[in-house]
Amino acid sequence: MARTTPLEKYRNIGIMAHIDAGKTTTSERILYYTGRSHKIGEVHDGAATMDWMEQEQERGITITSAATTAFWHDYRINLIDTPGHVDFTIEVERSLRVLDGAITVFDSVAGVEPQSETVWRQADKYGVPRMCFVNKMDRVGANFERCVQMMKDRLGAVPLVIQLPIGAESEYLGQVDLVVNKAIFWVEDGVGGSPVYGEIPDHLKDDAELARAEMIELAVEVDDAAMERYLNGEEIDIDTLKACIRKGTLAGKFVPVLNGTAFKNKGVQPLLDAVVDYLPSPLDIGAIQGHKIDSDEMEARRPADEEPFSALAFKIMTDPFVGSLTFIRIYSGKLEPAMQVQNSVKDKKEKIGRMLQMHANSREDLKEAFAGDIVALGGLKDTTTGDTLCSILKPIVLERMEFPEPVIEVAVEPKTKADQERMGLALNRLAQEDPSFRVTVDHESGQTVIKGMGELHLEILVDRMRREFKVDANVGAPQVAYRESLKKQIELEFTHKKQSGGTGQFGRVKLVLRPGERGSGFKFNDLIKGGNIPREYIPSVEKGIRSVADSGALIGFPIIDFEVDLIDGAYHDVDSSALAFEITGRGAMREAADKAGIKLLEPVMKVEVVTPEDYMGDVIGDLNSRRGQIQGSDDRGNAKAIEAMVPLANMFGYVNQLRGMTQGRAQFSMQFDHYEEVPQNVADDIKAKFA
Repeated sequence: MARTTPLEKYRNIGIMAHIDAGKTTTSERILYYTGRSHKIGEVHDGAATMDWMEQEQERGITITSAATTAFWHDYRINLIDTPGHVDFTIEVERSLRVLDGAITVFDSVAGVEPQSETVWRQADKYGVPRMCFVNKMDRVGANFERCVQMMKDRLGAVPLVIQLPIGAESEYLGQVDLVVNKAIFWVEDGVGGSPVYGEIPDHLKDDAELARAEMIELAVEVDDAAMERYLNGEEIDIDTLKACIRKGTLAGKFVPVLNGTAFKNKGVQPLLDAVVDYLPSPLDIGAIQGHKIDSDEMEARRPADEEPFSALAFKIMTDPFVGSLTFIRIYSGKLEPAMQVQNSVKDKKEKIGRMLQMHANSREDLKEAFAGDIVALGGLKDTTTGDTLCSILKPIVLERMEFPEPVIEVAVEPKTKADQERMGLALNRLAQEDPSFRVTVDHESGQTVIKGMGELHLEILVDRMRREFKVDANVGAPQVAYRESLKKQIELEFTHKKQSGGTGQFGRVKLVLRPGERGSGFKFNDLIKGGNIPREYIPSVEKGIRSVADSGALIGFPIIDFEVDLIDGAYHDVDSSALAFEITGRGAMREAADKAGIKLLEPVMKVEVVTPEDYMGDVIGDLNSRRGQIQGSDDRGNAKAIEAMVPLANMFGYVNQLRGMTQGRAQFSMQFDHYEEVPQNVADDIKAKFA
């Protein structure tokens, strides 16, 4: 069976935004108008199709990105809905990695919020072409012009306004489509809204003329021929204008801006038209780069069915009916059930079981899939997020994803013996699905510790453990994920010697250890000359050093960001072994920590509080008392937005304190920014607590 939709008619897009900007509602309307769902799901009813986990429906937020295929005219749109809550940025990151384009949804009242900035930066990182939808134009306080200005000021974006709103708040009637120079009004047809094109209202004609001239001027800058015609005073026809807007959007020169209210069914169909007109197909994105399995030599794979198969696994999900599902984006070649493919990252072969096309939570079996498709595979054994699947004969490794380190941890204890057996299984399954969630067992206390990106993140995972895996557990108070670091550079020699009848143990190493830049991780440099330590023992020295660094030297948190040079050493023909040198590495690292001294680092969060002006003094005073450093403030509608850097340790329970202080009128968001040394007086208290 051949492909039914040509590749140039594919649009792999994501919808991204700040929490509560109306992202899931917009997705719901897209699914409704593209005919995939016969009843519109509402987030506030807990019936949205894209939010199919129980917790999502209860909390009204999207946690996992559901991938759905829909059709608009004869274009195939693969839609990925991503969460807007900062604890789930990992979901956004991995969706962006496999998308070709994105729609950023903004709340017309709040404008550009902190999480909008985060997702925008993530999209910049992967060079994703995007457009903006200013949603909720019917809300009290809706202000389209301010939103556009904030895009310039806060995101550094170049907005290309292609629609003006007709009215706002309860008077919001529709849009002026500046490309075709007509007004769009909306007719309620019982189940949604249908667009009716008409004349631009008289009171908006001057504004529309001015805005259209600005739009054309910016759009033709990307095309020399169109620019010349424009400068010669010729009228730019609609097809040329659309071609210019498309070209500039794909090149990242500007972002088209539309408006509407998804909830009231005004503006979704023109948004879909714009997706088709201005966002890229896989052919526009071109070949994906990877490297050969056994070398760093780069190789490109074109998005074509006749190329060797290559795909990236970007999400793993447990489906109640099918079991574990791996979502993949196919970049080249084609795939059929029962085919064998190579996981080039793990160097394992995988057999394809079922191959499914997903529609939020219903599914259809596929007989084959092609370049550009996003599909879910059942029955994979060894594949995790970020792995490459490829042809066995022509293997390739696509660029890996980077996952952030967790900043918060809690201890979990099963309530009964039966819970204990199920808990291990449940935590492994959850960690497999979510790479920003880690599970460790404290060797000394035997406690299981789970680590994540924030309180909400861990709360939801514990909740899923209870519901999906029927595991009841007691959860400890959240702990900050501190880190340790060397204070200064040192050189030392360390010998491990053990004689007790039979074969002894012997190893000697000479090391230089130095603190590295923040975020540089652990580096081990083998500078041994002339075989003073045999090659096969050197990895053991590194392993020994690493094992001590991982369990810390001060209060048991990992030692990070340091470099070790192994410069000399000695061995014994009989008594030296891999184990002896691992023990030597461990002993040397412990002594080094002693001699260099260890400082404590803590995660510092970037916090934004939006509060009515009356409470501004109280909020700033409170942030200062939490060791916060105020970075600045600006106007946000009729409220004030305060930015600060605050240690995570001082932010627990902040939400309740803020509510009390502002009578529930302020809100805040925070995300991890960097690790910083803990002041000595605070460090002493922490050491006492862990002693």
